Amino acid sequence: MSDMLTLSAETRDRVGKGASRALRREGRVPAVIYGNKQEPLGIHVEERALAKMLNTGHFMNSVVMVEVAGGKPVRTLPKDVSLDVVTDRPVHVDFLRISEHAKVNVAVPVVFADEDASPGLKKGGVLNVVRHELELVCDAALIPSEIEISLKGLEVGDSLHISAVTLPKGSESAIDDRDFTIATIVAPSALKSEEAEAADAAADEAAAADEADEAPAEEATEEGE
Repeated sequence: MSDMLTLSAETRDRVGKGASRALRREGRVPAVIYGNKQEPLGIHVEERALAKMLNTGHFMNSVVMVEVAGGKPVRTLPKDVSLDVVTDRPVHVDFLRISEHAKVNVAVPVVFADEDASPGLKKGGVLNVVRHELELVCDAALIPSEIEISLKGLEVGDSLHISAVTLPKGSESAIDDRDFTIATIVAPSALKSEEAEAADAAADEAAAADEADEAPAEEATEEGE
């Protein structure tokens, strides 16, 4: 189960770009807590504490208790973290208020196990990961930190679908209208063929775009003549 995190915060007296820039210069990150039929609450948190949580790799699928100075801790789920396009430093965070056992949508990382027990991989096959995360609907108190999937017995050409995965208690797939593929075992030559087809398709699209760009120019020249 994903660990519960705790983050200290202070309320924001001012909003707007100027106020947000001033907070960032002081090593703080503007944020907002919203949802659960309550008014949005503007807050700011320490950048270093936030960055440390982001570096855990499971910040977005962890319950975060935001301890607002002068108030009660607020149970939240991170919904969005905006990063600076140049420095990758966090510049804003959105937190969703949730109750203890609320149903929440989260993206949970996939971890593959038992590679040594896959005949296909032993023969030189390659694990082609289609989905690195699974979109799940979970009980907020039972959010898994990762989903471990066994590759035992898989041969070259086999596919692993969501129907073959036993999800933890309190979790179900957010995608329920199809039995989607999570990974396949492919031969090295097949993988190269897929990459070549993708490259050819990209080249065709680029050529078509170039032709479309050149057409108006040619028409303009003919009209000028």
